Amino acid sequence: MQGESVSGALTATPEPVTPDSVKPEPTERTAPVRAPRMRPRPSARTAGADASKRIERQTKRAVAAEAAPGRAAGRNGLHPLTDHDGNARLQRYEDRVKTAFDRIVPVLRRLSALQHESDFEQHAQSIARAELGFDLPDHMLADAWVTQLDLRRLFAWCVFETYRRMADDFFANDPLGGREVHAFDRFLQDCGFHQLDVTPCADGRLAHAISYVLRLPFGAVRRKPYAGGLFDVENTVSKWGEVELGRFREGVPNTADAPTRYLKAVIYHYSSVDPHHQGCAAHGSNDAAAAQAALDRLLAFRRTVENGFCCGASVALLLIGLDTDTDAIRVHVPDGADHMDLTQSVDAIKVHAITRDLEPTAARARVAELVKAHAPATADPGMLRLVARLIENNLSQIDYVRQVHGGHYADAGHAERFMGVGIGFEEIQLRNLTYFAYLYTVEEGAADLDVGRKIFGGLNVSHGLPIPIVIRFDYHGGVPGARERAATRCRRLDAALADRFADLDDRGLLHRLLVVRDSDAGTGIEVVGSSLDAPMSGGH
Repeated sequence: MQGESVSGALTATPEPVTPDSVKPEPTERTAPVRAPRMRPRPSARTAGADASKRIERQTKRAVAAEAAPGRAAGRNGLHPLTDHDGNARLQRYEDRVKTAFDRIVPVLRRLSALQHESDFEQHAQSIARAELGFDLPDHMLADAWVTQLDLRRLFAWCVFETYRRMADDFFANDPLGGREVHAFDRFLQDCGFHQLDVTPCADGRLAHAISYVLRLPFGAVRRKPYAGGLFDVENTVSKWGEVELGRFREGVPNTADAPTRYLKAVIYHYSSVDPHHQGCAAHGSNDAAAAQAALDRLLAFRRTVENGFCCGASVALLLIGLDTDTDAIRVHVPDGADHMDLTQSVDAIKVHAITRDLEPTAARARVAELVKAHAPATADPGMLRLVARLIENNLSQIDYVRQVHGGHYADAGHAERFMGVGIGFEEIQLRNLTYFAYLYTVEEGAADLDVGRKIFGGLNVSHGLPIPIVIRFDYHGGVPGARERAATRCRRLDAALADRFADLDDRGLLHRLLVVRDSDAGTGIEVVGSSLDAPMSGGH
């Protein structure tokens, strides 16, 4: 490896670019505007044209009024239902974790400039301890005066060590409070559902969908991302069967005679800042195609359950759209037969505008009214109640993005720090931290892996930096031999990745960390190997 080229790349690594058209929304507002009244309509399919136009006009007026300069509403200009303490806690966590990753490149730039000094090793360790919080491997520093500091390997090592420390903290301290599931479990069952299974797109801009966007305890939700939201139907049916068996055999999460259903949801995404380029890559930034593909996959899941078990009524479906620039959601509320109209939705950004001048109690009631008004007349009351909760939770996130990120995220596109490949990653709850590729084999996840390579080709490889991949398999410790099988899967996938991306691996532009975790024990991750453990050769 030529050290000079990597050093230059580190020096020149650009920050994510914000489109010129993005303007932070004002946070100080005056002259409150009375929220428009909206009458519930009987059905999204049967509402008259005049009523629909009236509602749309009222909504547009509210949104326009909210965006007007000098307007203030609620405490500190925020929505009356915004969770201020929750926003502060989430901001502290986001800042702490992302700052830890983002310090790596500046530190390596400094080390690159110092590598030929006589006291380089001592000075390098001093800088690393002060800036990164850990020592660097001695063997990576020892021969820098003879050859060149291997910045690619050092970069990957720092990313992996930062991830390991973040994961240990997550599982030891529960900084997001995601294991406090009892209240939400009760609420979910009261709404008529015993399991919430969510598939966001694997895009890193949705990695925070559960803990931030929807403000749900991660321990109460099954989350399994797939590129484009195109989840594995057979795998989901298998999970459904596992849950139903638990109800029959153990009464967990409730007994089989309880009138509740398994709720499968998909979150597709779009961009309000750059809709033609920063939408879902799996669907060519075509929002309509992304929504339709997600809906088709949901319906395929329902049909599979019906065809195989004659009990389609035991599943329910939900489709959610996410604007990756503002974190605002829109929910397509199903009717009583789980049919969803992609042209109709409850838009949280509009609900925010309409209700932000009300008192908290009135605002909460108004949210429920608006959800009902924009839902089919036959919609299930429990589903309406759940959607109203999701919309209300999302109001806090809308204000979070406005407070912390000026209304729109600066990184409108990808800015992930590493790829996560395999099964697990409960601890990844932050936007643009990780690109996911959930899979058991390279062959089954080839499409997701290729999307990840393309993303990191622009983020890292084009600047001379390697793609850091964490290979992860969780296992059930109560199953004999499960840990050994998980470790074997890691090693098998590691070899397959090195083979599939041999052109990168040969140039030192691909590094992997292999970890497993006992999901039954509730403990942290265990490192079982790394490509950095191999002796250096050739371009490495």
